[in-house]
Amino acid sequence: MSFSWQCPFCNNHSTITDKNSSSSNFHFNDCNKFGSLCLKTQSITCANPACKEFTLEAFLVERIPTGVSGYSSDGDLLNSWKLKPQSSARLMPEYIPQAIKEDYEEACLIQNLSPKASATLARRCLQGMIRDFWDVKPKSLFQEIESIKDKVEPDTWEAINVVRKVGNIGAHMEKDINQIVEVDENEAGLLIGLIEMLIEEWYIIRYERQQRLAQIKQLGQDKDVQRKMKSNPITPD
Repeated sequence: MSFSWQCPFCNNHSTITDKNSSSSNFHFNDCNKFGSLCLKTQSITCANPACKEFTLEAFLVERIPTGVSGYSSDGDLLNSWKLKPQSSARLMPEYIPQAIKEDYEEACLIQNLSPKASATLARRCLQGMIRDFWDVKPKSLFQEIESIKDKVEPDTWEAINVVRKVGNIGAHMEKDINQIVEVDENEAGLLIGLIEMLIEEWYIIRYERQQRLAQIKQLGQDKDVQRKMKSNPITPD
């Protein structure tokens, strides 16, 4: 069995086979109150020769009775853990501001443990990006987002506003403390996904564009030097 996979350490895309992946199941009951359970582990090693890092995950699932023959481990997923790396955070280039990287990485790290706190960190990460990339003077996040409304695509602006609103759930307590507004891990993941998209569009694409233009500029300078050398050849003494 093979499947496509992207390494979280080097971002290399590869096809994973039995050669660079393995899994195991540990079945137990021990008279616990949940009944028969199975702890499944899976490891994947990057196929990139320059990387060779590995990931390790664990999943706790129910064992469903299948009659007299025994149990199946294909029950409901009860819990999961990312052991290496501990989160789904992408490896960000060094030119991304450190504070933005730290908020992004921490939002990823606690996505499952505390989605509400993860959404709050995604909100703070977004605010830092708006201030840094668009050179917006610090105000409220609402005002900062309004100030870039005519600088980004309408659907992007609406998505940014959603991050602000959902992040507010954790950043500011509701007036009625009995009114609980939850954020689940999938919703926190959507906000993190937007942060990743904006980092790609605002920082990475700009950096790559600057690098290409710098190479073209250098090419022009090199050709000018070559033309001058041909027009004014150096003659030996």
